[in-house]
Amino acid sequence: MMGDSMHDALSQLSQFDNEALLALNGSNSVYWDAVMWIVTQTVTWIPLLLVLLYVVMKNSSWRSLLLFVLAMALTVALADRLSSGVIKPLVMRWRPTHDATFLHTIDTVFGYTGGRFGFVSSHAANTFSLFVLLSLILRSGVMSVALFLWACLSSYSRIYLGVHFPGDILCGALLGMAVGFMVYLLYAFLASRLDVSRQYYSTAYTSSGFLQSDMHVLLLTFAVTYAAILLLAIPLAAGVFTL
Repeated sequence: MMGDSMHDALSQLSQFDNEALLALNGSNSVYWDAVMWIVTQTVTWIPLLLVLLYVVMKNSSWRSLLLFVLAMALTVALADRLSSGVIKPLVMRWRPTHDATFLHTIDTVFGYTGGRFGFVSSHAANTFSLFVLLSLILRSGVMSVALFLWACLSSYSRIYLGVHFPGDILCGALLGMAVGFMVYLLYAFLASRLDVSRQYYSTAYTSSGFLQSDMHVLLLTFAVTYAAILLLAIPLAAGVFTL
C-alpha cells in the first residue's frame, strides 16, 4: 500500500517535471538563444571573479585572501565532484537531450546536448554553492540578492538549452547550498583560529568588514556583465562569430 502511494507520488513528480521542462525550455527567438548560450558559459563570469578577488584582496590580509580562495576552490570542487562524480553515475537519469521521450520535442541551441546524465545539475550545484558561501562571507544583503539572481539565471539557462529537467536544477541547487554552508562553517572556524575574522559596526562596512563601496563595485560589475551579454548576443545570433 505504502509502496503504491510512493510510486504514485513519484509518478506525479515526474509528470510535473516533464511539463515544467516543456514550459520553460527554449523560445522562438534566436536572440534569446544567444543570450542563454553566453550566460551558460563559465568564461562569461571571469571578469566578475577577478573583481571579486580584487575586492577581497583590498579588504583583507594575505592570509584572509588565501583562506578565501581556498574556500571558493573547495566549494566548487566538492559541489562538482558530488554532482558529476557521485550522484550522476549512481542515479543515471538521462538528460532531456538524450531521453527518447524528449529528444525530438525540446529546443536546443547550436546542437549542444551535454553528457548522457543530468541528475543533479553541476551548474546549479556550483553556482548555488558559491551563492551561499559568498553571501555568508560578504554579509551584504544587496550582494546576496545579486548572487542569488545570478545563480538562478545560470541554472535556468540549462533548462532553456534543454540539457536539464527542472528537477535536476532544484536538487542541484539544494546540494550546492548544503555544500556552500558546510564549507563556510569550515572557513569561519579557520578564520577564527588564524585570527583573520573581523566584525564591523560602521555603516561604511558590512558586518564582516568589507567596504560597502566595494559591494557597489561588484554590483556595477554584475550590471556591466549583463549589458555585455545582451550586446554580444546580437552578433552571435546573427552568426558573426561563435562561442
